[in-house]
Amino acid sequence: MERHILIVFPHPDDEAFGVSGLIGLNTKKGVPVTYACLTLGEMGRNLGNPFFANRETLPEVRKKELKEACKAMGIEDLRMLGYRDKTLEFEDPELIADKIEEIIKEVNPSLVITFYPGHGVHPDHDATGEATIRAVARFPKEQRPTVYCKAITHDRVEKIGEHDVEIDVTEAEEIKLATLRAHRSQTEAMMKRLSDKIAAQDEEVMGWIRKEIYWTYHFDN
Repeated sequence: MERHILIVFPHPDDEAFGVSGLIGLNTKKGVPVTYACLTLGEMGRNLGNPFFANRETLPEVRKKELKEACKAMGIEDLRMLGYRDKTLEFEDPELIADKIEEIIKEVNPSLVITFYPGHGVHPDHDATGEATIRAVARFPKEQRPTVYCKAITHDRVEKIGEHDVEIDVTEAEEIKLATLRAHRSQTEAMMKRLSDKIAAQDEEVMGWIRKEIYWTYHFDN
């Protein structure tokens, strides 16, 4: 069983799509989880369907949704780091790594989860993954937590090989769905489209919900 899990993502809802099943499995066992979310995703294109947010209100809407998602997953330690959405690629990665390093020293995680640098598709994803890897690399090899990465580029297998971690999260299926629904401004339209398939236990959709894959990050030294 993990000692403590730290997840580091740039936007509210990144965790819902990628890791909420794994998190749900662990919080059900009593494993503490810390979520470091770098931005509020305030530049997101979705404003609800039908609209219930605007450019001025979206940051607070997404902050509330993030808190609701953490509640659904059983996360009690949420750290909102206060960076601006869609600007992380212009930040000094060493300074972001400083903040992540501080959290690692504080909570002493056995597992860290983030995006695989260069394979996050979105510049914010890649910047977050890069800074997180830098932070973990600062620790002596024998003190480093394991790092699981999400890789979502089309050439991920060609560049970094097949995933080496596959987790059946069926037992946390309802937690994952509740986490996705919590991010209503971003996911409501999608969840409406999927509702019939979920009700019918569509094999492809349920496979996506019930299985999570990760790449273990291997450090050079």
